Amino acid sequence: MNHLDRFLIAPLLLFSLLVAGVIAALLTRVSWLELSEALTHPETLYALRFSLLVSAGAMTASILIGVPTAYFLARRGFPGKAIVETLLDIPLVMPPLIAGVGLLFLFGRGLLGEPLARMGIHLILSPLGAVTAQFFVATPIVIRSARAAFESVDSGFEEAAQTLGLSATTIFLRVNLPLAGRSIVAGLILAWARTMGEFGATLMVAGATRFRTETLPIAVYLNISSGELGIAVSCALVLLGVAFILLIATRIFQRSKPNPVLRRGV
Repeated sequence: MNHLDRFLIAPLLLFSLLVAGVIAALLTRVSWLELSEALTHPETLYALRFSLLVSAGAMTASILIGVPTAYFLARRGFPGKAIVETLLDIPLVMPPLIAGVGLLFLFGRGLLGEPLARMGIHLILSPLGAVTAQFFVATPIVIRSARAAFESVDSGFEEAAQTLGLSATTIFLRVNLPLAGRSIVAGLILAWARTMGEFGATLMVAGATRFRTETLPIAVYLNISSGELGIAVSCALVLLGVAFILLIATRIFQRSKPNPVLRRGV
């Protein structure tokens, strides 16, 4: 190890120890007996199940909106594109609490809230509100990652497909999407991990009601507030475990070799 490596490894070790210390602090805050009981508690199981369902719904909507948007931004130019791109990036830098307040005002009384209520759609203080909040947070991540994936695809493949007379839709589905697929999936997994840990926007829009709008972060908040450390820590550890699995899956997708693109011909 040279002098530069010794210098560079210091911050690596420092932050690694900090992360390990946070996890160790959670693990040692309650006894293993309390933790094992809390992990099987109905509230913990509900929060895990609800978090998975809500995040899956949010990610489904994010994929349907984000991937086509990313492809259009990657392949098309139009007046005001820079403004639109900046607008789509705002949720990435907007504090989740502020995003939640904005969604609350938008879908609460007035603006869109009353028209939706007349159609029987209620977002505020409901599970659907949790899906909406997480969709708002996840979609910009999906757009950014998918756009980068589409931009990394060699335009020569698309041009070759055009010379064969394929339609734009066929080129998207059979050329661009398969080529960018692995990178898109890796970005989707990261976005999913982000939605699982979303708290501020979900709290403002869906509220914090036990066994109704109780995601894992909400469960941590409620049980810390009421002094139930066992359930709070168990929910936190479950959330960390899910995030760890998702991050490992992301690295597997990023490191695996892509399949041959036009393996069956265009």
